[in-house]
Amino acid sequence: MNYQNLNIHTNGEFRFSLIEKPFKYSLFNGKDKSFYSIAYNKGQATTVLIDEVPYSFEEQMVLPLMANQTFSFQNPQDVLIWQFNREFYCISNHDAEVGCVGFLFHGSSGTPFVQLNEEERLKLARMIEVFKDEFETRDNIQTEMLLSLLKRLIIFVTRIAKIQFIDSSKIDDVRLYTIRHYNLLVEIHFRTHHDVGFYANELNKSPKTLSNLFSLYNHKSPQQVIHERLIVEARRLLYYTDKSVKEIAYELGFEDAAYFSNFFKKNMRVSPSDFKRNAMMAV
Repeated sequence: MNYQNLNIHTNGEFRFSLIEKPFKYSLFNGKDKSFYSIAYNKGQATTVLIDEVPYSFEEQMVLPLMANQTFSFQNPQDVLIWQFNREFYCISNHDAEVGCVGFLFHGSSGTPFVQLNEEERLKLARMIEVFKDEFETRDNIQTEMLLSLLKRLIIFVTRIAKIQFIDSSKIDDVRLYTIRHYNLLVEIHFRTHHDVGFYANELNKSPKTLSNLFSLYNHKSPQQVIHERLIVEARRLLYYTDKSVKEIAYELGFEDAAYFSNFFKKNMRVSPSDFKRNAMMAV
């Protein structure tokens, strides 16, 4: 099962597929386009590699993935995946909460695995049938209908994710917006700004206020969010490109390659040179 909708006026593209064999998405292979993805495992538990880190993808789980994440399913039994580019969905006038900068993709510095209960499974099953029907209906308003259905899907998963990952007694919508905005700013500026002070200034908050806010949300500090984003990108560049450690250090905003190497080793317990060597041997 493979469906596709193309908008020749905006270059928007929306795909809906059933994955039954090994599948990999990567912007580093020069073939895949930039897509946001939402995967749903309605079959047996399997393993998903996200930036070459293995995670258990359990039955009845939904997994939102950002466009810059490399991921693969090794032995999928019954995984459905929705994929869309910015031109299809993100340029629409959606509320930020359910847009491409919304909670699913920027609400957490980690990747949320959203578990469905039986009632939610049935709701999603009905939604999937509507998606199939609409992809098979070819007319001049199909794109608008698919946009509405995609927004409905994102709202559906967002509501469940917020219940599972947010303590509403501690984090209200205003605080959650600040956290989400912080994560988005880090995604935009992590290569050039490694200090919390920059982001605090952008948000008109003090660094201490941000630290207190993040302590309510999870165990990561604002500085940890920056460091983890740098490490993720360093791992990607070391694993998927031929760039030298020195080139990667400069690309990530480190003026001193030695300082970058120490930073990487402190977080990964292996030097970037050894990491790259091991990655090359694993390919």
